[in-house]
Amino acid sequence: MEQYFIYDQRLGILLPKLEKDWEDYSDAEQQAILLRWEAIRGTIPDRIAELEKIINEKQDQLNDENDFERSCQLNSEIAELASVINDLWIWYRMNQTVSMRTHR
Repeated sequence: MEQYFIYDQRLGILLPKLEKDWEDYSDAEQQAILLRWEAIRGTIPDRIAELEKIINEKQDQLNDENDFERSCQLNSEIAELASVINDLWIWYRMNQTVSMRTHR
């Protein structure tokens, strides 16, 4: 089953990676892929919560930071984490079948 998914380092989850059109998979394969995707999709809110905790920690550091360069670095890290959260929400909300067709 893992041949249909690839780990996305940035997002920290497996994403669909199909080598052919969705309709070219058998019904059994489609069902297995969708079942696995649902399991992966179910972990996304927990992943988002982990990232939000890191953002909060970085914001606390930023509040106490007096060094301008370090403040800029923390702001950049916070922005990147927020971007990851946004992308995770997109994957979470995406229709299962559409996501399987569009991400190869």
